Amino acid sequence: MDVVTSPKHNVPMKSAEIIAEEESPKHNVETACAKTLEESNVEEIKTVETRDEDDYPKPIVETEDIIDEMESIDIHNEDKTVSLECETQQDKMLSPSNDDDDEHDSESSHDSKDDVDEDETMDDKEKPKPDSPDSNPSTSAWTEKAAAIKNFVRLKSEVAVHTVMRRLSGRMNDENGVYDARDDATKSVESPKTEGKSSIWNPLSYLKMMQNDTVDKVEVKNVEEAELEPVVMKGRIILYTRLGCEACRECRLYLHGKRLRYVEINIDIYPSRKQDLEKIGGSSSSDVPKVFFNEELVGSVEEIKELDESGELDEKIKHLIDEASPREAPLPPFSGEDDASSKGHVDELALIVRKMKPCIVKDRFYKLRKFKNCFSGSDAVDFLSSDQCLERDEAIEVARKLASQLFFQHVLEENLFEDGNHLYRFLDDDHVVSSQCHNIPRGIIEIKPRPIAEIASRLRLLYRAILEAYTSPDGKHVDYRSIHGSEEFARYLRIIQELHRVQLVDMSREEKLAFFINLYNMMAIHAILVWGHPAGPLERTKMFGEFKYVIGGYTYSLSAIQHGIIRGNQRQPYHLAKPFNEKDKRSMVALPYAEPLSHFAMVCGTRSGPPLRCFSPGEIDKELMEATRDFLRGGGLLVDLSSKSVLKHASTYLEPQISEALLDVLVDTQFRVVYQTYDWGLNH
Repeated sequence: MDVVTSPKHNVPMKSAEIIAEEESPKHNVETACAKTLEESNVEEIKTVETRDEDDYPKPIVETEDIIDEMESIDIHNEDKTVSLECETQQDKMLSPSNDDDDEHDSESSHDSKDDVDEDETMDDKEKPKPDSPDSNPSTSAWTEKAAAIKNFVRLKSEVAVHTVMRRLSGRMNDENGVYDARDDATKSVESPKTEGKSSIWNPLSYLKMMQNDTVDKVEVKNVEEAELEPVVMKGRIILYTRLGCEACRECRLYLHGKRLRYVEINIDIYPSRKQDLEKIGGSSSSDVPKVFFNEELVGSVEEIKELDESGELDEKIKHLIDEASPREAPLPPFSGEDDASSKGHVDELALIVRKMKPCIVKDRFYKLRKFKNCFSGSDAVDFLSSDQCLERDEAIEVARKLASQLFFQHVLEENLFEDGNHLYRFLDDDHVVSSQCHNIPRGIIEIKPRPIAEIASRLRLLYRAILEAYTSPDGKHVDYRSIHGSEEFARYLRIIQELHRVQLVDMSREEKLAFFINLYNMMAIHAILVWGHPAGPLERTKMFGEFKYVIGGYTYSLSAIQHGIIRGNQRQPYHLAKPFNEKDKRSMVALPYAEPLSHFAMVCGTRSGPPLRCFSPGEIDKELMEATRDFLRGGGLLVDLSSKSVLKHASTYLEPQISEALLDVLVDTQFRVVYQTYDWGLNH
């Protein structure tokens, strides 16, 4: 068969006869291509319908040759020849050395080769009549040229799409290795339907493999979580403990290892349970730990281990799984048991505020501004004079006493209280307090506020009990899920509600330092339980800046406690201003100077943070030294004398041998400090 050559581009064209409509021989051209017959899988030839009004065949656009090359991309195709041709075209397109003429020549020669096969298999009925208008050489050359260009553009588009998909999938698989486009030409994916036969890479097969891999990971994770879940049982295990007991800590770990859920009753937190322990257990309250399986006293941790060795422990656990706890069994602590938060003398001023608040609070304008939920000084004096039957001067003194007890304050903090048009707002009506503070009580507490020293002592005792019960022995990991549903945490929430009207100015440096470090650590746990662990820097900024407590009539965030109080009102990194300005009354609570060792005591729920521990005012400096030493020796500082990476300040808290070596190196040797990567992951 002859090959027609384009006069302009010298491109070989297909010589297959083209049928076009008479109305538009040049611009309304439709090509008719015959499907190439393959030796193994082609059984019949498509026929072309003819027109009713004449004998000419209807113009048909068939692109089976393009479809065949597209099918070569699919994993079910077994034609290796077409696959290699597609890959050859892809490599040519990716190669910067190939020019447009080479691409046209290669593509045209490929089309010419296909035309030879098409002419050999074409039926005589499909050939146009000799007198067809398309038999004109100039028209045939034009239509053949258009068909060649169309096929060329289609094939290059398919190769481009194929290449882009492969590159995108290669980037998705970066975690398994570096993607190399050249490797794809030599790799093939085995067909899922046939064995021993391969085809070109297919993106659908990659997605399928990724889906299967994800399913496998989820199944493995579910199996691991199922292995860590506690045993489901109808009965109940009660564990009696006390603070500072090593045997109690060992008993907790043993029960955790057996995946046995238990209810802990610390007799130092619940002193009324000492009598119950002596009555039921028949021993002294100091003889702890004691474990009860329902109503049965199992004993101490040594006795439990003996039962485990003899095989009797499994029988008792099976009994717990099947049998519910009877009435004779010890009961878990109930809400408010032995809690001093709900006990105390009634505050008469709180009763006055309860009646005054709904009568005078409303939205008002002051100095061209609108203030919501506030009242004027004259309205407060009028109410007190009428309700308490007082003279106006006496009513003013009562109102000032209410302000000094932190029931309300001036909306602009201009004065304590004055009769007139000055506006004031109750503490729980403040927008920041109601929206960002998580220790504000529901309503007004009618019990007189206790001294801050008493509240700090109760908070420290409870904080210590929580650490012993719900953290690992080294204090680096926290069982947040168990804390959230515990009675100890519910008691903590009741204690921190007493902080909104305490006086902080009279606290000593040791009391203030121990109190705020313990409160900071529990506040961070509270924030994680409420908001979850922050996933990124924006979430961390929100947690440190917007999770607040009301303490002494003012709001304190985690950042305000750390940088404003403990660091002596020092500017935090990447901030231009100090936490408290000169007019901020919270600056009077700040420590006189920064406490550098506090960094090794404050924990915000991260893996790289120091271990959790409880601090007391009497031994705060000693405990901070121990916390610093434990953190640096536990991996906080890595010393490599060969690389001269040392720190002079840290040598004080290291082992004596390493400390002496560091000091000798620092005398006449330069050194470099390299910071370790901070792990913000949850210390769960």
